[in-house]
Amino acid sequence: MAINWFKYSAPSTFYVLAGKLIPWFAWPAAILFFVGMYIGFFVAPTDAVQSEAYRIIFIHVPASILSMIIYLVMAGYAALGLVFNTRLSSMMATALAPTGALFAFISLWTGALWGKPMWGAWWVWDARLTSELILLFLYLGFIALQASIEDPRRADRAGALLAIVGSVNVPIIYFSVQWWNTLHQGSTIKLSGTSMHIAMQQAMFTMLAAMWLYVITVALMRVRSIILERERNTQWVADLAEVKQ
Repeated sequence: MAINWFKYSAPSTFYVLAGKLIPWFAWPAAILFFVGMYIGFFVAPTDAVQSEAYRIIFIHVPASILSMIIYLVMAGYAALGLVFNTRLSSMMATALAPTGALFAFISLWTGALWGKPMWGAWWVWDARLTSELILLFLYLGFIALQASIEDPRRADRAGALLAIVGSVNVPIIYFSVQWWNTLHQGSTIKLSGTSMHIAMQQAMFTMLAAMWLYVITVALMRVRSIILERERNTQWVADLAEVKQ
């Protein structure tokens, strides 16, 4: 039997679907997080060069990767909302922005913790660090711009333009270590393979999966709140409130 996926583009329908999906993402996220932390901090061996300080990468690297991916997904949703005037797409972009900003902040913060023992400084104006800082500012700018405009439709359009233009910063972050001579080390995990210990790989990918599931969980929770806020004057929200009472 064919499923009409287009019906879930309506906020009223997606609100119900999101509520059902949240537990399916939240519990695996929590489980994988504890498994990944255990492997990373108790199973993975000590690095021969960086000693115990390297373990911060099990948080830093997944957070850095997701800070870029979330921005691209956010910009994609914003572009869909701008081009096709789809309300739910714009709401999803709005829902993703705070989590993306959080991961960008975690990336910078854990990077500073790692950089101090490795470079002898909390911060250097390295190409990758600077472009990641710009990414955080883009997230905050997107959030602030939408909050400053009272009309949600105008706020969505303004935010979409900023998100689309700002997406050019993501490839700059990724390729910065190749384009410029930077202090930041290059990618350890590549398509051609990796020299990392198997336990290190397991911890890295487990934490990446846990954080990605967390992003989905929080985005679904937040978009439900946004839907209720923007649709508060509709009949289906009034009916929903009566049912909860």
